[in-house]
Amino acid sequence: MADRPLTLMAVHAHPDDEATGTGGVLARYAAEGIRTVLVTCTDGGCGDGPGGVKPGDPGHEPAAVASMRRQELEASCEVLKVSDLVMLDYADSGMAGWPSNDAPGSFWQTPVQEGAARLAELMRHYRPDVVVTYDENGFYGHPDHIQAHRITMAALEMTALSPKVYWTTMPRSMMQRFGEIMREFHEDMPEPDPAEAAALAEIGLPDDEITTWVDTTAFSGQKFDALAAHASQGENIFFLRMGKERFGELMGMETFVRVQDATGAAVPENDLFAGLR
Repeated sequence: MADRPLTLMAVHAHPDDEATGTGGVLARYAAEGIRTVLVTCTDGGCGDGPGGVKPGDPGHEPAAVASMRRQELEASCEVLKVSDLVMLDYADSGMAGWPSNDAPGSFWQTPVQEGAARLAELMRHYRPDVVVTYDENGFYGHPDHIQAHRITMAALEMTALSPKVYWTTMPRSMMQRFGEIMREFHEDMPEPDPAEAAALAEIGLPDDEITTWVDTTAFSGQKFDALAAHASQGENIFFLRMGKERFGELMGMETFVRVQDATGAAVPENDLFAGLR
């Protein structure tokens, strides 16, 4: 340990995901002198284009969108003081059910073992002490998030490393609060139908099942600015509408489920590196 810094590796699907779920811990641990490695699996080409043009609409050019989003991702990493950014550059698969799910070369169509082998090489190089990614449902069912989970867990099996491993999550109490806030900002927003409401109720975890609560309040301004760096996707980033002060009040805690650990650190814990320092 003396010859290398403690290292956090976050494996995300798209440009902007790093800020939404882990912007606080990336900024906090960078400030504490921990090496922060971000692996972004796709190019984000299924995001909005200039002027908000949507995928499949005239004028949407995935290659141009991907180039723009790479620049935004690099700007976000500057804000969060990420030490190392690696892009795997798989083609964005789009939301569940989109035709792009089936496109050759899309991340969703990439064999898990192929993606895992590339990620395993990165793990051997960076030797992370902590790895963070999504749960098996990609938190909310996005194909690329699910695939990021799959290649991460497969890559860990390919290495001889034994980092602490976490999946991002959200307490159900906070999910309910977000629903209330969204209605506050969108007074004309219709109530979800029963099936949609039931699906939303299953996102996240009961509060008592969350193992790790990391206070990142002091870094919520950086997290907001990192999200704002993804300006082309602003229409899709609801949190930016809150303004920085309200955002800081609501987004100062990042939560995780610990799924692999060799330290014996007690849970619940308030530090991804508990037992390592």
